[in-house]
Amino acid sequence: MPKSKRDKKVSLTKTTKKGLESKQKLIEEVRKCVDTYRNLFIFSVANMRNNKLKDIRTAWKHSRFFFGKNKVMTVALGKGDTDEYKDNLHKVTKYLRGEVGVLFTNKTKDEVREYFSHFKEMDFARAGNQAQMDITLDEGALEQFPHSMEPQLRQLGLPTALKKGVVTLLKDYQVCKEGDTLTPEQARLLKLFAIEMAEFKVQIKCMWNSETGEFEKLTELTGDEESMQADEEAEDDDQDLE
Repeated sequence: MPKSKRDKKVSLTKTTKKGLESKQKLIEEVRKCVDTYRNLFIFSVANMRNNKLKDIRTAWKHSRFFFGKNKVMTVALGKGDTDEYKDNLHKVTKYLRGEVGVLFTNKTKDEVREYFSHFKEMDFARAGNQAQMDITLDEGALEQFPHSMEPQLRQLGLPTALKKGVVTLLKDYQVCKEGDTLTPEQARLLKLFAIEMAEFKVQIKCMWNSETGEFEKLTELTGDEESMQADEEAEDDDQDLE
C-alpha cells in the first residue's frame, strides 16, 4: 500500500516562539527610545478611537508612540528600583494600567500639555459607554430615513410605521437617560440620528526626563487606576513573558 502523502511528521522542537521574539523586540525598541528622546510621558485615552490616535501620530511624526502591551513595556522600563532601565523609570510604570500609552519626544512638558489639552473631538458613543444626556425623539415624520429603513428602526425599538411612504414615529420615544450604560441598540440609534456623545481626549499622567532622571507626576491616579494597579501588583511578578 503506497504511503500517504498526508502522513508527515512535524517536529515541535523546531517551532519558533514568535510571540516571545516580538516582545523582546518591543523591549529593545522602548529602551532605544529611552536613550534617544529627552522626555517620556504616560498618557491615558478616554473613548479610544484608532483613527484619532492615528491623527495624533501623524501630527507628531517627530516623536514616538507606544500603545498597548503595558506589561511588556513595564518589563522594558523596570518594575522596581532594582531592575529599572534608568533611574526613576520604575515610578513611570505604575501608570501603565488600562488604556494608556507612552510618548517619547524632545518636546517640552509645556508643549505637550498645551497640545493635548486642546485635542478633544466628539464621536459617536459605543455600547458600554455612559450616556451624557437625556435623548428623546419627538413623534412625527422621520423624513431623513428612506422607507426601506423602517423595519430596521422598528427592530431597534422605535415605534415606527410607514405613512404614505414616509417613516413616521408614532409617539415620543426616549432613547436614553443621562448616566445609562448604552446598549448596542441605543448606540446604533444615536449614530443613526447623528447624535455624538463620546469625547475622545488624551490626558498626560506623568513624565520622566532622560537628562536628569527626574520623575514628575502630572495627574493623580483615579480610584479605578489604583484598584487596577493593586490587582496587577498582586499577580506573580516573575510571570513568564511567553
